[in-house]
Amino acid sequence: MNTRLRTMMAQRGVSQDTLAEKCGVIPKSVQRWITQGRVPHQRHRFTVCQELGVEESYLWPNTGRRAEDAAHAELIQTYANRASVPREVWLSLLVGAKANIDVLVFSGTFYAQTNPRIAAMLAERADEGVSVRLCFGNPDGAAVAQRGEEEGIGDALGAKIRASLTYYRGLVAHAGCEVRLHDTTLYNSLFRYDDNLLANPHIWGRPASANPLFHLQRCGEGWFDDYVGSFDAVWSTAKPWNPESGV
Repeated sequence: MNTRLRTMMAQRGVSQDTLAEKCGVIPKSVQRWITQGRVPHQRHRFTVCQELGVEESYLWPNTGRRAEDAAHAELIQTYANRASVPREVWLSLLVGAKANIDVLVFSGTFYAQTNPRIAAMLAERADEGVSVRLCFGNPDGAAVAQRGEEEGIGDALGAKIRASLTYYRGLVAHAGCEVRLHDTTLYNSLFRYDDNLLANPHIWGRPASANPLFHLQRCGEGWFDDYVGSFDAVWSTAKPWNPESGV
């Protein structure tokens, strides 16, 4: 039993029903947190602590350690830069995907240049029931303009995006494939294949290819879910790409 949680709820006059409503869960879940000592999801822990005015470490002393352990378990490989990732890694992850392929980049030029069959392979995966979501930077957007200035290449980034998009024209009308354009500051390029994810952090002023890359594999709550959540957030605001629009 989580006696600290029960005591704090009583002191603050917060009922199980109220806390459940704040967290967006059923009251039974809150009851399990109290009586069975179940540990809520991270976002629910945050809401509970906000509502009760206490530190997470007081209600769940071990969650910080668990989160750290989970993150370490998920990190299965690091690369000094994206350019050093073997081509076989990219190909094996793509071919092995059974449910999800998500790509979030500005231009992702290398993605097609290192694999001329990339569009055909993505279409094949979609035909096998894989959800394919490709999200590129809007070449006319403010985020791309700023990134171009930071890298010292100016309008060249927008031109690179337009060139990259030409590889995927045929996927726009392909069932199971979606291509969108975002206008978001990217802190990472992301490449997700089911429970594997390649995260390519962006260092200010340096092209993505020269920056580190981390290979994560989902292992409970951890970095993997955080990165997937960020992809979904950007995807939700991105606009479908229309090849006939002249972009």
